[in-house]
Amino acid sequence: MKTTAKNYAGSAIIAQLKAAEIKFVAAVPDIVTSDGLLWPIAGDPDIRLLRISREAEGIPICAAMSYNGTRAIVLMQQTGLMDTLNEVRAIAIDYRLPIVMMVGLQGKEDDCLPEFSGSYGVRVVIPVLCAMELPFSLIEHAEHISVIRRQIDWGYRRSRPHVILLGQSPELP
Repeated sequence: MKTTAKNYAGSAIIAQLKAAEIKFVAAVPDIVTSDGLLWPIAGDPDIRLLRISREAEGIPICAAMSYNGTRAIVLMQQTGLMDTLNEVRAIAIDYRLPIVMMVGLQGKEDDCLPEFSGSYGVRVVIPVLCAMELPFSLIEHAEHISVIRRQIDWGYRRSRPHVILLGQSPELP
């Protein structure tokens, strides 16, 4: 199934993070989000970037912050998500903690949905999330960005994990 590419600005995503009261972003630099999202966050005075060496470190960091009411997300690409699934299961799912992950789909073509991607690593993400009963949102177009705040709020209200999939590389403002 084809989708029409309509790029979105990283600044719109950052505005949603701020609206959801995100104070920390734990991240490893990646090719999908670095230019349009990660580097602007690094220079933003309202959100603190925590540079981690492995995506799996972000899960317990965000879990610990949730205990004192501090909102944080883990920013990674799908390869990091796949490497982190045991931490997600053990901490976010088993302990029902509001771990929100924003995942760039590295290698996904702009003109198709993830399940139709030519990249195996992209195609398997949604089936894996479904098998783990992990709720997720797919951000493909600028119109989808408004769900980010709602999904973060949902995760924190219900103390449940949520994965926000970025189907495109966010552009610079």
